[in-house]
Amino acid sequence: MFPSLQAFELTETNRDWLIHRPAEIAAYVVLALVLRFALHRMIERMTRPREPSDKPAMLRPLRERAPRGVKEAMVNERRAQRARTIGSVLKSTVSIVVLVWMVLQVLAVLGVNVAPFIASAGVIGVALGFGAQNLVRDFLSGIFMLLEDQYGVGDVVDLGEAVGTVETVGLRVTTIRDVNGTLWYCRNGEIVRVGNMSQGYAVAVVDLPIAHAANVQRACEVALEAVTEAAKGDAIAADVLEPPELLGVNSVTAESVTLRITARTKPGRQWAVQRTFARAALSAFTHYDIDAPYLSVLSSARSTN
Repeated sequence: MFPSLQAFELTETNRDWLIHRPAEIAAYVVLALVLRFALHRMIERMTRPREPSDKPAMLRPLRERAPRGVKEAMVNERRAQRARTIGSVLKSTVSIVVLVWMVLQVLAVLGVNVAPFIASAGVIGVALGFGAQNLVRDFLSGIFMLLEDQYGVGDVVDLGEAVGTVETVGLRVTTIRDVNGTLWYCRNGEIVRVGNMSQGYAVAVVDLPIAHAANVQRACEVALEAVTEAAKGDAIAADVLEPPELLGVNSVTAESVTLRITARTKPGRQWAVQRTFARAALSAFTHYDIDAPYLSVLSSARSTN
């Protein structure tokens, strides 16, 4: 009789550990999984547009600086990559927060004092922060670049050491393809300044050197007429936003007099416009016998001999 009573009393004593606490722990685990699943689904809905041409809901409150005149497919890819990256950050943050909350609740159920764990986690976090400060800086810089939309896929940017077209924008690394086809991997934390040549508008700048003996006034009239006519051509007519402007004599050196002409263009199209303007102006100079600097020097040397 006494042994059975003792066994019964032992079962009553441990019932809390065998039934109640495991059930409570299981409830916290299930709640954490459900909460994580629900938040991830919500983030996915906010980062995925309903239609390919729609803007993701998460990006609507944020500033967008996609260049005008860019193909719609490139703009959609830019938005999609930006939304995916921001969504990945949010998902990771949600998972970490939910996991930490679940672990703390389980420890509390088991009767463990969580204060020392929190203090130890703080110390470990500080140590990791010092040890991986470059990585943390890369991630923080990447987040702010995405939120501010400093640049995106398809933009032509100058990052200091690398100049080219942006191919991917990540939290840690941005990849740039330069004019020679080289793919540059730029850590976001090392990017000190960004020159974006694909936002708003661009300016085509054409410098035309002529000889000192040339008629400057006539050269200005010929150059402006030539580039104005070239701006109306089918090749670049859609890229030139305003008529070309003659700024006049930009510099005078021992070898030449340089004229400057500018024109406002669509972003990323300034180089094509510059090449077309330069070709048209040089052809006009040849037609109207406006000497180039070195041609004038060569002619003078021949006449002296």
